[in-house]
Amino acid sequence: MSEKESFRMKSKPPLVPLGTLIRRELRHGNVEKPSVNHGQAALAKKGEDYFLIKPDCQRVPGNPSTSFSVFAIFDGHNGISAAIFAKENLLNNILSAIPQGCDREEWLQALPRALVAGFVKTDIEFQQKGETSGTTVTFVVIDGWTITVASVGDSRCILDTQAGVVSLLTVDHRLEENIEERERVTASGGEVGRLNIFGGDGVGPLRCWPGGLCLSRSIGDTDVGEFIVPIPHVKQVKLSSSGGRLIIASDGIWDALSSDVAAQSCRGLPAELAAKLVVKEALRSRGLKDDTTCLVVDIIPYGYPVLPPTPRKKQNLLTSLILGKKYQNSTNKAPNKLSAVGVVEELFEEGSAVLAERLGKDLALNSNSGMFRCAVCQVDHDDVPSSQPWEGPMLCSKCRRKKDAMEGKRST
Repeated sequence: MSEKESFRMKSKPPLVPLGTLIRRELRHGNVEKPSVNHGQAALAKKGEDYFLIKPDCQRVPGNPSTSFSVFAIFDGHNGISAAIFAKENLLNNILSAIPQGCDREEWLQALPRALVAGFVKTDIEFQQKGETSGTTVTFVVIDGWTITVASVGDSRCILDTQAGVVSLLTVDHRLEENIEERERVTASGGEVGRLNIFGGDGVGPLRCWPGGLCLSRSIGDTDVGEFIVPIPHVKQVKLSSSGGRLIIASDGIWDALSSDVAAQSCRGLPAELAAKLVVKEALRSRGLKDDTTCLVVDIIPYGYPVLPPTPRKKQNLLTSLILGKKYQNSTNKAPNKLSAVGVVEELFEEGSAVLAERLGKDLALNSNSGMFRCAVCQVDHDDVPSSQPWEGPMLCSKCRRKKDAMEGKRST
């Protein structure tokens, strides 16, 4: 991650409550959902990249008005098993952690916590298979103008708004570039260092030992040590009604292109062609050194077939507003007016690897059975200890052991 990109992540406006934004939508009559167009392109070097595209999910089955979309990339290593398992099971595990009967606002507010529970549950289930492969995951949920992104590893999701501003929605978990993760791994019992050949100077990127993994977070990797955690960084933002573009890609793209270059290389093109052009640009820049997969997702204002043109970067705010009005006046078929400047409001962001900080401190009682439900595996239990030995939600014995291992409180 470049210093410029890191600065963008640190210079954040204050969070805005989700309920406030939804009430604002209703007050201004902005209730039409945007359309979501997507494109995909890939080149295989090792055949370990997988992706998930589900544009037709529904919070309430059979009710199209509750629709949302899911896009994800799984970049496997040391084999393909973990990537395939996560692709097939992660979405269901996330949805099972969201309480039933939620309205839209409650559902979106519960989603960040459910993403954490779903990632950890998927990791526990895969490790029970006894296989040693692992996978990075970048998982994106789009509901109306609200985008929620969860990620472990070094795949990345960027947002290109209609103002031409490129924002990172993920955090890279490479040990070479993430000081906080290096400190966490060593505090949990791992060792961080470069590959040492015959006692000479270390070579290559920083790795975690045992195992030699360059990443500090992933799903799987049973042979590395459970301080390599599956707890994702989660970020939730709300777009303005001018829409925007997401570029979700594996590290085969980001090792070749910066976020700005990737966004600029495909502006003004439909999503399908844009994805192909990003992959082509990465190949031209670096060659095919790794599996290279790219998803481009356009979030388009209701009534418009494609995203409106991005204002030129040299325009000032006043010029952009004038041009925005001209564009609106020349498009008579569109039922909604477009905001001339893309604005992103941040709703939630948390990247802690401590489970208690991510799942809250409540004991979830299942009113149907009268038993307590594990916050991770969502299984009911009646053997809840009378006093919690740690400040956190109810966890079954299996998930408690997983939590302890991730925090270095037991050997693995």
